[in-house]
Amino acid sequence: MKKVSKLSLTLASIGVFMIGLAGVLQYKAFQIEENTVAYETVTMNDSYAGNKEDNNKNKNITKEESNNKVEDVTTTDIEKVEEVVIEEELEDVKTYDEVNTVPVDPIVYDGLTMGELADKLNRSLKSTISGKGYLIASYSLQLGIDPYMATAIILHETGCNGTCSSLVRECNNVGGQKGGPSCGGGSYKAYATLDEGIMGYLDNLYRNYYAYGLTTPESIGPKYAASPTWASKVNNYIALIKSR
Repeated sequence: MKKVSKLSLTLASIGVFMIGLAGVLQYKAFQIEENTVAYETVTMNDSYAGNKEDNNKNKNITKEESNNKVEDVTTTDIEKVEEVVIEEELEDVKTYDEVNTVPVDPIVYDGLTMGELADKLNRSLKSTISGKGYLIASYSLQLGIDPYMATAIILHETGCNGTCSSLVRECNNVGGQKGGPSCGGGSYKAYATLDEGIMGYLDNLYRNYYAYGLTTPESIGPKYAASPTWASKVNNYIALIKSR
């Protein structure tokens, strides 16, 4: 009976121990499971929160980088535009050498350019020969004739300081020249156009007077006209032309 009692007591003790152990193990398992769930929950939440923060940071960084890129592009574009404008402006600016070598109308006679000389002559050329100053000036200088004297002889011979004579109006003869073809059957020469008449007169002045050293009204007068006052009247026209 004693052996049976001891055995029963031992078995009972083992049973109690096993029950207790099972309870402890179940409690431990519950804690582990609870901790695991909590850990996983925390980890997921933290991960989500972290990802959210990272996403926000990335968004912020992206926005900042985007803004910076926009600012950089804008600044660069502005600089490029400014550079282009500056280059265009610089192309319009000439250097000193370029400015210094820009062609200008040369002085051709009496401190005047060709245009200025023609304008001066035109102020005395009226009626039929109005506006012929450039032709007289340019062809006179080409032949080496004083344009003031050449114009003065025209004014004296034709009266074109006012109303030109019929010889000019009808036959384009501006110098009182004689020869053929005849103007109206007389001894004076006729020209087809006024320009031909002016150039024919200047050719005659050069060939028959300047070529022989007769270059002043005083030296030309005795051969050109019979009047002893011819030279003085031409000189008066010269002074009038120069004063205008």
